[in-house]
Order: sequence, then structure tokens, then C-alpha cells
Amino acid sequence: MEKVYWLDQIKLQDRAKIGDKAFYLSRIVQRGYSVVPGFVISAEVLRQFLETINSSESLAADLPDSSLHLDVTNWRQLQLVAGRLRQEIMAATVPPHWVSKVVTAAREWQSKYLILRPSVSVSNAGQWVRSTPGLMESIFCGCDEDAIALALKRTWSQLFRAKSLLYWQRLGIDLQQINLAVLVQPIQNAIASGSLNVDSSGWTIEATWGLGMALTRGEVLPDMYYIQQETGIVLERHLGNKLLAYRLDDGTEKSDPSILQSVLTYEDTTLVAHLVTEDQQKQYALTEQDLQRLIALGNQLVSELGKTFTVKWTISDAEPVSHLQITEVSTPPLAIPNLHLIKGLGAATGRVTATAYVINSLEKPENIPQGVVLVVPAIAPDWLSLMHQVVAIVTAQGGLTSHAAILARELSIPAVVSAKDATTLIQTGEKLLVDGDRGEVYRLRESKTSNGENQVVNSTIPAFSSYHPVNQATLPMIATQLLVNLSQPSLIERSQNLPVDGVGLLRSELMLLNILEGRHPSTWVLEGRRADLLELWSQQIMQFVRAFTPRLVFYRSLDWRFHEFPSLSHTSASTTHSILGDRGTFSYVNNPAVFELELAALATVQKAGYSNLRLLLPFVRNVSEFTFCRHKVEQAGLTQVSQFQLWIMAEVPSVLFLLPEYVKAGVAGISIGTNDLTQLLLGVDREQGQLTKIFDERHPAVMGAIAQLIQMANKAGIPCSICGQAPALYPEIIDQLVEWGITSISVEPEAVERTHQAIARAEQRLLLAAARRKINS
Repeated sequence: MEKVYWLDQIKLQDRAKIGDKAFYLSRIVQRGYSVVPGFVISAEVLRQFLETINSSESLAADLPDSSLHLDVTNWRQLQLVAGRLRQEIMAATVPPHWVSKVVTAAREWQSKYLILRPSVSVSNAGQWVRSTPGLMESIFCGCDEDAIALALKRTWSQLFRAKSLLYWQRLGIDLQQINLAVLVQPIQNAIASGSLNVDSSGWTIEATWGLGMALTRGEVLPDMYYIQQETGIVLERHLGNKLLAYRLDDGTEKSDPSILQSVLTYEDTTLVAHLVTEDQQKQYALTEQDLQRLIALGNQLVSELGKTFTVKWTISDAEPVSHLQITEVSTPPLAIPNLHLIKGLGAATGRVTATAYVINSLEKPENIPQGVVLVVPAIAPDWLSLMHQVVAIVTAQGGLTSHAAILARELSIPAVVSAKDATTLIQTGEKLLVDGDRGEVYRLRESKTSNGENQVVNSTIPAFSSYHPVNQATLPMIATQLLVNLSQPSLIERSQNLPVDGVGLLRSELMLLNILEGRHPSTWVLEGRRADLLELWSQQIMQFVRAFTPRLVFYRSLDWRFHEFPSLSHTSASTTHSILGDRGTFSYVNNPAVFELELAALATVQKAGYSNLRLLLPFVRNVSEFTFCRHKVEQAGLTQVSQFQLWIMAEVPSVLFLLPEYVKAGVAGISIGTNDLTQLLLGVDREQGQLTKIFDERHPAVMGAIAQLIQMANKAGIPCSICGQAPALYPEIIDQLVEWGITSISVEPEAVERTHQAIARAEQRLLLAAARRKINS
């Protein structure tokens, strides 16, 4: 490493060496704008570092001279290669004289902490890649040799994540073409941080307390300001929900009760998060003076950057006057002028190109055109009948376990959720490319050809289907049962040929929507049509039980949450619109008529000669509710079939304390519902996409609860299944589930193959570890 590149000295010919993020920031610095100072460790340094890994068995050592051709459709190979590359990089030593040079440069700022920002450019690709959202994050560290060396390796290793390798290969870009530089800047505490977004539709400013990490991670709802671009007048302002803020660790966190240790990442110990005071929560993060300073800055930058750009900013708390500084500048890609990107969360795999159909209301429409991409604020479960018409879903709200995400995964159609402003930016009739893997929506604008005709600008990303038949002959044998989650009869034919041991979750409320004709079951009973509904209900269940016999079908009884089924007319006086509400077995106790009808439908299926049916009771709060339901089950005659079993969903946290009592009362097995268990343990509504960083089934509290439930079930001698979204979203936890002794895992059809492979690997590792222990004993 010969030198570092200071932002105020970077030249045009340095662009490929220092990456686009650093390059555009340097242009602003050199035009006199207030920017956080910094220097760049060039992309060439990474290549030199890889060459220092001189082991004969090293993959990383060959990277400077290799394109690393991977079969990115081979999930196992991709994970193994990515893991090995990152491991080799983290285990290697950064030459001490390099680190010394960086430390010497950084100490000019007299800052205790630094931030390392990845800065990427792509050579000979016919386009500039200026933004790689979600692929690489900034790394924080202390200003000392050991911390900087570790932070550099962490930054470089992000290029070799599985999702990064997948991203570049699908774009047709070799690793040799990627220039990854590192922008190093000092960091100090901030009064407020945020972004200024400028485009032709108007200006928006987002602001939150403290450093910008809470905004980046989606842990707060920022203050929003809408600015008229011609006059700079503030048209609207909305106070956000800013419960926490980040600051640098000054060593007082152990004695400060407002510190939230649980929201920190496992590696970034430089930052601490703290609760914002109630008074601050009621205040805007920007003073009127700072707001006007930002608007004036935007007006100045328009002449430099054009009419579309985003600036990230921070207001330092340096005395005596707060200091507004730019931390990042980004402008839209130039390679495909008619291609515009909206970023969200990838909720269901697959890519599809189709016409947009935008709905700006939460009310269920009467119909939707066939073959469109549905763009909507959010989706309730009672929209299910319409979902068969669409080829992809884009929602402005919601997280990875939202109803839109779950329905899309079951129907095997691509989905992107939490795509901010999607319903505002996208117009009905636009051509969209929806990428459910990367959480991206491309607006493929039409352009004029030389003969005046319209044509669609195609993306460089190839489209592919989210479903393909599974070749069972190539799959290894597994001992852990693998089951499938279903609700739609239309998916039976495809799903019954999957390598599964049965249906682990038959969602009754979604299944029933196909026959209810928009009316609540209570209305059918009150109108004297009980017998009609009983026949239809039995037929629906029979389709699944017949198709999968002799494999088990776990039928979950109705779990109505009325605010999620607004289109169902009903006459129940006890309906509620709360998140929890009159749901689960509590509703059976209050109004047993519908539950008795449901049990009669199950008994009809049994009388038809099927003994592979099991019943799952949802959202059981206490033992008395279960005992009430068990008596109703016995009265319906279901227990006269010796193979019948009555299970409960383990999703209300009280089950962690009551499971032995449930077993004594007759519970034959449990199925862990990670969606409800997570939101109840963490106090986070799973429908809120902006809180997706907090709603994480891998949280230690959730994983601890799952481990405890499995261990308690094993001790009680009953089976334990898991049927929430966690195993499908995070296959890495399957190792722990298998090691803890999970009986079965149930996932959506699209996740069956990769879950099967993950279970096989986990079992093989356990067998290998046992064999090694036996040899060494």
C-alpha cells in the first residue's frame, strides 16, 4: 500500500481506484461544501491483501487471477464457498506497515472512533454501480492498530458474502471487475442525522435523533418533511416515532439505565443505543434553523448534482455551534436511463416482469386483472381469493412475516414488502420487474425507438420462476420429519409430490375463505345454513387429507383476527379490532357454535375412513381453555379414532411455564409458531416492515424460548414441531433445531428443497461429531 487518497485531493483518474461513493463525495468536498473529512484505501490494496494469503489450499489467494465461477443456483456450494472465503480473510494478517499508515493518517483528526464505508466501482461493465443496498454495511471501530486491522478485514470480507456473490454473478459481473475501496472517516456524536431526497416529484427530508444507525437499521420512524422544490416551503411535516438513538460508547453504558444492549450488533461494540426521553420523543429532531439550512443546502446541490439525488447528513454536537455536514452523496445510475429502482425487503423468491396494478386503499377490491403485479399499501388475509390473479406482490408496508409475505410464499409468487412509497411512485400500467430475492422493484420505462414505436427497456437481470420440480432421487435421506404449510386446494397437486412427510400446518381460516362467500361462519349458522357450510367445510378438508393419506395432516382450527378479515360480514357482537383480540381458543369458549361446527366437519372426514388427521389448537392462553376444547373434541367423537391426536400451537409465551400442565391435561404434541411467539416476546408487530431489524426470530430471547420448548417436550415424551416462518427465512438455525431434538419442521412449498438440504447437513454434522467423540473416547 503506497498511499491513501484524501477526499480533497482525489482526481478524475482515481475514480476506479477509490469507488463511486468516495468519488462523488470528493467532488462535493472540492467544491467547498461541508463534508465529513476522510481518506480512501484503494481497491488495489484489497488485491494486494489477497495475494498475501499464500496457503496452497486457499481459495482467496487465487481471487486476483480468478473469476470464481460459481453455480449460484447450488445453494449449498454458494454458502460453503462464501463461508470459506470470509473465514480465510478474517484469519489472515493485514501487513503491520499498512495498518500503521492508516493509523497515522487517521490520528490527524484526533478522533477516538472511525467509520469504514465500502466504496465500489465496476470496471468494463458498461455501467457504473453506485449503490449496492443491503450488500455491504459500514463498519465502526476504534482508532488503534488492532481495531483498524479487524475492521478492514470485516469490510473486505463483505464482498464475499453469499448474497454478494449471487448478486454480482447474476449481473454478469466477474469479481475481477469489482473495485472495492474503503472510505475512512472520523465519527463523533450527533444531535441529529438523516437524509435529503431530491427528485422531480418533490423533496423529502428524514431526521432522527443521534447517529444515523437507527434510521439505517429501520429501528425508528423518522420525522418527515415534505418540501416544495420551487420555493423551499415546507408543505407538510410529520413527527416520527423515535424511541431510541445511537451514540458512541463513552464508557458510561454500564451505569446508564437507558442503554439498550439488545439492539446492538454482535460485532459493533463502538456504538450504544439508548432510549430517547419522553420530552425528546415529542420534539422534532431538527430545529427550524437547521431545517432551513438543509433546504438551502439542497438548493445549492441542485446546480451541482442535477434534479435527482440523495444526501445523507449529520449535525454534530460540537460546541459552541452545531455543525451540519454531508456524509454521503448518491445519484441514480446512468447505465439504463429509463430504469428506476425501488428498494424493499425480499419476502418471496423469484423474478417476474409484468404490468403494475396499483391500489392506494386498504379496502379489498372486488376484482383484480389477471397477470398483473399488485402494488398496494398492505394485504389482509381475506384478499387471498384475489391473489390467484396476480403474478407478484409489492407492498409499501409489512415485514418478512406479514400476511403478504406468507401468502406469496405459499402461492410461489415473488413479493417485495416494505417498499417505501411504492404506491405513490408506481402508476397503474407501468412495466415492472419484481425481484423477490433482492427485494427490488425495477420500473421499466418505455422509450421511443428510431421508428417511433414504444419499447420496454429490459433489465440485465434474467427472469426466472420461483418454483421448479424437486428431484427427490438426488436428495439425501433425513430422520427429522419435513412437513409443508398449506391452505389452498389449488396447490395440493404440486405439493403432494414434494419430499415431505405430510402437512404440518393446514391454515383453516385461509382455506375457508374459498367457500364463505364473504360471510362469517356465524352468519351461515344464524341464517339456517349450518348443514350447507358443514358439507362445504368437510369437502375442503377432505381434499387435503385424501391427497396426502397416509401422511399426516395437521389441521389448525380457526384463528380469526377480525381486523385482518374486514371484508367478512358477520353479526358477532364481540368482534374486536385489536392485534390480539378475540382470537384462538378464547373465542371458542365465548362462542362455541362455530368451533362445534368445525369439529363436526373433522368428524365427517374421519367417518369417511381417514385416520391421518390431527388437530392443532391455536393461541391457547391457559390450561382451562385447552380443557374446554378437549371436552368439545371428545363430544364430537374425534377421539374414537385411536390414531387421532390433539396438539396445541406453542405461540403464547405462557406455554413456557405451563407445558407440563398442558401435557397432564391431554396435550399430545406442540407446534411452535415462531411468528406470534416472536412478536409477543419482543413486543413488535410483525406487520410493521420498518421494525424488521427488531422482529428477528434469531433474537436470543426467541431462540432461548424455542430451545426450552423442545427440551420440555422431549422431557415430557411428546413430539415438538415448528411451523412458523423462521426455518424458511433463516436456514442457519436448522442446525440448532436438529441438535436440540426437534421432531419435525414445516415450511412453505417453495422452501421445501432448501430446508431438506439444511436438515440433511445438520444431521450429518451431528453424526460426524458423535463418531469423532466415540473414536476419541
